[in-house]
Amino acid sequence: MYDATYKIVIFGDAGCGKTTLTQRFLTNLFKSDSKMTIGVDFEVKSLEINGKKIKLQIWDFGGEERFRFLLPTYVRGANGALFMYDVTNYSSLAHIDDWLLVIKRELRIEEQFPIIVVGGKADLIEDREVSGDEGINIARSRSVDGFIECSSKTGENVEETFEALSRLMMQNSNLL
Repeated sequence: MYDATYKIVIFGDAGCGKTTLTQRFLTNLFKSDSKMTIGVDFEVKSLEINGKKIKLQIWDFGGEERFRFLLPTYVRGANGALFMYDVTNYSSLAHIDDWLLVIKRELRIEEQFPIIVVGGKADLIEDREVSGDEGINIARSRSVDGFIECSSKTGENVEETFEALSRLMMQNSNLL
């Protein structure tokens, strides 16, 4: 028996690490050879936060432009989202407005819909093109609900990313 079930969507440009983040969260393993997501993948994971049992339905979207038309359908009924970009690829963050436009078109004004900006591949320090401060500033300027950097390779902040979004959704449904 769950105290809550939340549907979340993970979106962002192709190759920024959405699938490896999801797989690391589900299995605690890093697979460097993950295949490109065709359309959308669906996963489920349970977690406990503040003594509440939560079920997350995770919808991982293919980041290629040709799949973007699918996103609005899956945003309907979702409770929150992760926008992911690659800290080693500035253009993946530069596209945030295009992605947010697709999401926000589907939301009603009164809807509580937390979005966290996630900078992936934070372990690739030498290849970094986006500083943490720059990521924070862009997230703030878009009025999203949070910012975090993570590494699916090392596991840094992977659990924390999903827990932070879960806490925001729990607040919205008065579970915290």
